[in-house]
Amino acid sequence: MSFFDGWLPQAVRYDSPYFDARPGPVPDDITLLVVHNISLPCGQFGGPHVSDLFCGRIDYNTDPSFADLRGLKVSSHFFIRRDGRVIQYVSANDRAWHAGLSSFRGREKCNDFAIGVELEGSDFVAFEAAQYEALAALTIALQQHYPLTAVQGHEHIAPGRKTDPGPLFDWEHYQKLLKKAAMLVGASATLGFPVGLP
Repeated sequence: MSFFDGWLPQAVRYDSPYFDARPGPVPDDITLLVVHNISLPCGQFGGPHVSDLFCGRIDYNTDPSFADLRGLKVSSHFFIRRDGRVIQYVSANDRAWHAGLSSFRGREKCNDFAIGVELEGSDFVAFEAAQYEALAALTIALQQHYPLTAVQGHEHIAPGRKTDPGPLFDWEHYQKLLKKAAMLVGASATLGFPVGLP
């Protein structure tokens, strides 16, 4: 996988209006990968609503739960569907609005220096094998273009406020796939993982 101006050619591209310039130097300041989960409505997969939300075109009348989303301006760099398809909304060189109030290693505003990846899912449903494979491949590709030093869940950079990717995300499996993917391309799989993981 390769990037052109922060865009992954292999990904389906939907441009989000919800981004701005990073305050730090690109790519030197892009050091964190944040893993999230999302589904709209919660627990329902395969629909257009996540992309509609990130692209500012969601129909709030589609589902009663969408009323809470009214006026929300959020985005992510990437979204990985249940079948492993990757969608990109914001150039990795730019700042997507995915982390909100957050901090990592004493630094606030993780959006400034992070790349966000949303997995189609919820805290209550196991993720698919294809999603782990796609996430590992994407992570290695990102490492080859950006000086990533750590990967964290949204729950780790916004504890008490966020819970994703949730208890059913298998961090150890992701680590194993990451090492395997790195070996295939002769890359390094060295990344700091959440505290408590080997």
